[in-house]
Amino acid sequence: MKLISWNVNGLRACAGKGFSDVFRSLDADFFCLQETKMQEGQLDLAFEGYESYWNYADKKGYSGTAIFTRLKPISVTRGIGIDEHDHEGRVITLEMDHFYLVTVYVPNAQDGLKRLDYRMRWEDDFQAYLSELDKKKPVIVCGDLNVAHEEIDLKNPKTNHQNPGFTDEERAKFSQWLSRGFKDTFRTLYPEAQTYSWWSYRFHAREKNVGWRIDYFVVSDRLMPQVSDAKIHTDILGSDHCPVELELTPVPLY
Repeated sequence: MKLISWNVNGLRACAGKGFSDVFRSLDADFFCLQETKMQEGQLDLAFEGYESYWNYADKKGYSGTAIFTRLKPISVTRGIGIDEHDHEGRVITLEMDHFYLVTVYVPNAQDGLKRLDYRMRWEDDFQAYLSELDKKKPVIVCGDLNVAHEEIDLKNPKTNHQNPGFTDEERAKFSQWLSRGFKDTFRTLYPEAQTYSWWSYRFHAREKNVGWRIDYFVVSDRLMPQVSDAKIHTDILGSDHCPVELELTPVPLY
């Protein structure tokens, strides 16, 4: 089973840069999107054999998530059930037979860390939400988590220390999450790999590979034996992020 996650940084723009071709070429069972920046009805995008589920922000042209799936879910939940967090279209959860799939676009702490306090509340509430799901079935979480966890996860850790996405506070929350029974799949499989998933549009950052790894697949510990590979598709353009991939063996081992 193949899952793809991609922050498209505006799906309408990405659709004009070959999104449909990328979608078909990756041939995933689940294709999760973040930062769609859309409202309902703004783009007619459908693929044969897939159902799609969307969560839109109240604010136009902001945030937003979507999942295209070949497999019909038991249930679909938008948001995490907390009003403070559920107006920006950041989370979709599909309940499947053997697991939950959660796609998420985590809030950015923003310039000057003006949203860091909110980000900390988000982290606590989102982790509590995932822990409750994990009590019922294993969980697969994918998306733009807006944090480079370790120094290996960005090109210039020293000059970016305490910048949004590389604050001690954000990194500690990610460590806390992993300590509660979850695994960063790519880092578990490739502990020494310096591979990035996001590059600034400024200063020719992508050409120079001055990037950050902020897009992840994180799974419940007990799902890790099923993980056969995790990939970062650095060659795929169309956004300032590239798609990330998770491959699972088809037979549950838990």
